[in-house]
Amino acid sequence: MGIDLNAADEPGKAAAVSVCRDLWHACAGPVVALPRRGSAVVYLPQAHLAAAGGGGDVPVALPPHVACRVVDVELCADPATDEVYARLAMVAEGEIFEKNMGGGRFEGEDDMEDGDGERKSRMLHMFCKTLTASDTSTHGGFSVPRRAAEDCFPPLDYQQIRPSQELVAKDLHGAKWRFRHIYRGQPRRHLLTTGWSSFVNKKKLVSGDAVLFLRGDDGELRLGVRRAIQLKNEALLKAFNSNSSKIHTLSAVANSLKHRSVFHICYNPRFVN
Repeated sequence: MGIDLNAADEPGKAAAVSVCRDLWHACAGPVVALPRRGSAVVYLPQAHLAAAGGGGDVPVALPPHVACRVVDVELCADPATDEVYARLAMVAEGEIFEKNMGGGRFEGEDDMEDGDGERKSRMLHMFCKTLTASDTSTHGGFSVPRRAAEDCFPPLDYQQIRPSQELVAKDLHGAKWRFRHIYRGQPRRHLLTTGWSSFVNKKKLVSGDAVLFLRGDDGELRLGVRRAIQLKNEALLKAFNSNSSKIHTLSAVANSLKHRSVFHICYNPRFVN
């Protein structure tokens, strides 16, 4: 597997926030797969610079392909924008490249997580809806398709005149959001009312963005967003795309080749979706 990297980790900057695995994958999208711990990957220094907005030659003497072993995979989310990314810890293993690339196949290239299979086995219930102008209006609520509401949310008591309940959902950062879920109108429909406008305003959601609700076997409700347009976080961009950050990471890779030390990179799934 060749990793296309858009950001480098630099000590003291852009602190990672660990998130729920299933919610991370839901927000990242269905085509995203990450390498397993212990699997083999190929790091491409020149592609890293290009993806990070750089150009020119790699400022540190490195081969065009660096065979690596994945030590750890941390799922993260930007606290300012909710954009998901992964922080990979890796160790360079130059000898693997020499031994296994000759036949055109890199050892461990199939060592990718089978996220879809794992999530299905846990009986996840999820729905994703692209927000309309009405969903983001300050005077309206969030209209939920009936089948989605009955699959993801706790059951309502339809014997009531106006069936309703309070929902509590955790976002990517573990923060709890409370919504009033009500079944009303002519024709009747499921709506999230009280608490919804606050969520929209806090997350700066607009029409075209998507909201995901996810519930696992434990019954805990999770809530994520998938933005139509990737928001820029200036602090992250400065930390990840600065020349000092690039040189720091490439130097760490060179040091890993010599001493088998661990280095870190950040992987943005929006570049593969």
